[in-house]
Amino acid sequence: MPDLAGQARTLLDLHTAPDVLVLTNVWDVVSARVVAATPGVRALATASHAIAATFGYEDGEHIPLDLHLDMVGRITAAVDLPVSMDMEAGYGDPGDTTRRAIEKGVVGGNLEDAARPLDDAVTAVEAVLAAGRAAGIDFVLNARTDVLLRAEPGADRAAVVREAVQRGRAYLDAGAPVVFVPGAVNREEIAALVDGLGRGRLSVIAVPGRSPSVRELQELGVARVSTGPFPQRVALTALQDTAAELAAGGVLPPGTRTLS
Repeated sequence: MPDLAGQARTLLDLHTAPDVLVLTNVWDVVSARVVAATPGVRALATASHAIAATFGYEDGEHIPLDLHLDMVGRITAAVDLPVSMDMEAGYGDPGDTTRRAIEKGVVGGNLEDAARPLDDAVTAVEAVLAAGRAAGIDFVLNARTDVLLRAEPGADRAAVVREAVQRGRAYLDAGAPVVFVPGAVNREEIAALVDGLGRGRLSVIAVPGRSPSVRELQELGVARVSTGPFPQRVALTALQDTAAELAAGGVLPPGTRTLS
């Protein structure tokens, strides 16, 4: 049985270290093993969208929780690194979902606020952290606010960023160590979020062709950079390109490595 309390401390330390924590999200055992074996990788995070897609479900808690947790448990059993789970919005009971995730070997997780009323969102954050304490670990919650993602086209972006900061501060006050703001890809907005939340408190997702580099994000004061469904899409892009090359009479990509 892994030392979950020790893994949780390690994961928290990685969020507060001077170097930004980079998480290439995984979705099954083989992707987890490949990423975990990569030099420089210090922790793993699962991607709910990618796990759901693996089983043919749409994102957004459409995959049954039992099936989702089963895959996450297979991932934690296959690697020695701390694992953070994308718990989506908590499947109706964030505290119980966290308890079950910890039983599967998880020591951290994302929780979406879905832009619900702030008091309700704070209650959910508190439930997650309480479940960690009940299990004897400091669960590393990446408290997510969706207000940037849900902003209407043409909305006052500065006002939306201020709302994200307000929500994020409430989650930090409730005990979350970091705040995840998907949709933050603009340098000025990221800088404003860091200014509002504090350096080493902001978590963002890297978006192909839009986000600053990891090095730039570290310079801006970001604590954590994750990749969501994009690693799976990178893999599927390579797969489709390979299939197209073969269908056109070509060959498998030279330099293909034996990673499974």
